[in-house]
Parts: sequence; C-alpha cells; structure tokens
Amino acid sequence: MISFENDYSAGAHPRILDKLKETNMEPLPGYETDHYCESAAEKIRKSCSCPEADVYFLAGGTQTNAVVISALLRSYEGVLAAETGHVNTHEAGAIEYTGHKVLTLPEHQGKLDAGELRAYMEKFYGDANHEHEVFPGMVYLSWPTEYGTLYSRKELDGIAAVCGEYNLPLYIDGARLGYGLMSGETDVTLSDLARICDVFYIGGTKVGALCGEAVVFPKGNAPKYFMTIVKQHGAMLAKGRLLGVQFDTLFTDDLYFHISRNAIEAAHRLRKILHEKKLPFYLESPTNQQFVVLKDEIYQKLQERVALSYWDKTDEAHTVVRFATSWSTTESDLKELEKILTEISETR
Repeated sequence: MISFENDYSAGAHPRILDKLKETNMEPLPGYETDHYCESAAEKIRKSCSCPEADVYFLAGGTQTNAVVISALLRSYEGVLAAETGHVNTHEAGAIEYTGHKVLTLPEHQGKLDAGELRAYMEKFYGDANHEHEVFPGMVYLSWPTEYGTLYSRKELDGIAAVCGEYNLPLYIDGARLGYGLMSGETDVTLSDLARICDVFYIGGTKVGALCGEAVVFPKGNAPKYFMTIVKQHGAMLAKGRLLGVQFDTLFTDDLYFHISRNAIEAAHRLRKILHEKKLPFYLESPTNQQFVVLKDEIYQKLQERVALSYWDKTDEAHTVVRFATSWSTTESDLKELEKILTEISETR
C-alpha cells in the first residue's frame, strides 16, 4: 500500500540517520548544552537573519504549542485562533489542559482576517463587563494553515499590526514551515517571519526529522526561565543531542529547504493527476496538502490500496479527503497512485 496519509509517515532523511549513527557513541552533556545543539541554533539564527534569537528544541508539535502558549499567557488570558486552527481542533484540548482557553475567530480557508481580529478586540474592550471574561492574550497562526493555504506577507503584516496595537504576542506554528517557504506562491521568507512575529517554530517532525521542533524567539525575547518551563511541561529531552544533531543536519547545506522543495514538486504532480481524473477539489492549496471531494464508494475502494486522511463529510454520499506529499514522496508513489485511480475509474 502506498501512503499519502500525512507528511510524517516515513522515518527520517538518511543524512539524519547517518549523522545520528556517526555521533552515537560520542559522550555529550544533556539538556541541549551539547555542541550540536549550539551549532544548530547558530545555523538557524543565520538562516532567519536574527543573530540575537533564542532557540530551543522541543520534542513535538503539540508539546511546543502547549509550552509556548502557556509560557506567554497570564492566568486570566486565552489564545486567539481560527476555528480550524490546530490548537482548537486536533490537539485534544492540550491548550485548555494548561488552564488557557482557545478563543476562536472565523476562518477563511484556514486563515484569520486582520479586520475581524481588530473587530474582536474592539468589541471585547468595548464591553463594560470584559473584566469578567477571558482576556485575549496572544494570537496563534499556523503557516501553512491546516488547509495548506498561506498568508501573504501583507496579510501577516496586517495581523501583526493589530497585535501591536493591543500588545498581543504573535505566535506562528510552523509544523510544515518548509513546505510553505518552498511554495512558488508565497512571498514570505524565513527572515520575514522572524521580523513579523514574536515567536515561531520550525517543524522537524513533518519535514525530515525523526521528531522535534525548533522554537525561535527572533528578538532574543524568550520568557524568563523558558527552559525550566519547557521541562515542567515534559517537553525537554535529557538527551538533547538527539534534536541538536537532527536540526544541525537539516540546516547544513540547506537540506531543510531542498527536501521541502521535493514535497512541493510532488504536490504539483499530484494536483495534476487529481485534476486529470476529474476529482473535484474542496479548495486549491499551494503547498503539500491537497483536498478533494470523493463519492463514498470511490473513497472506500481507494482506502483498500492507498493510505489517505479523512477530513470531513460534505453530505451523506461524499467525503472530503486529504492527500499529503512530503520530503519522502517519490515519483514511483505518484505513478502508482495514478494507476490506482485509473483502475478505479474504469470499474465505475
């Protein structure tokens, strides 16, 4: 069976495995104080054009979101996110478990609108009873979004401007950051993200690493004792070397960007195949996640030979499914999918 289920079904890029094996018996200090973590952090600073950035390596995306959000919020504050935001839908209440509410705003193909954010803030502070409510304390975006869509630089600047007016830290979830940066339809660079937001993370789990995410406070603005907060939340590895070696490898010779480009090129090919098979798209995504609407009988047949993700029901007879390409998707995978779709269409 071939897999287009997600972008982390494969293990890790071979260069990472080679480096982990090469360094396996090297005795190193723990908790990210080893020279591989230091080297990785310096390479990330250089790539982001933010030499004063604070960089931390955490075990996974959900832990990262929970740690960063709870570290930046006061006890009476919540985080603003799109209704479809990952922290609101697929993290099992991890943010609420830390004692903070996710405050939702309307989504537009996964994105927040700066005007609606401003209207929310004006309404909140215009309410004479707002001191009895959960205060909006920060803004969460994912880039790319859960629908594979991308904010433009102008859209991000607009949201950041509202955040500045109301002293709201802007946090960008970059679980699939590499795939956004390599999209031909973006005008946003890593340096732009570092300039625009207060904190973001560079996803490793979905972009070639075995596990791990790199949290970047681009202005040297990490909360006091952030490492201690990370450990309190169980998101720090004693063997921090495991993350340092991986990110040091990913940011050597632009490996992170090269393998991200593979996912985008594969997504272009995938989109062409899906269009040729006349499968209706739920929306058009410029990144590695592609969403189509399938008749349920087609979906059932396809599941027997292809791993893919259920997304939503449009009606009693149709289902939205997601195909995801990744750093590891091959031309052979795409040809096999094309063959399967052809055979299924011929039996209809």
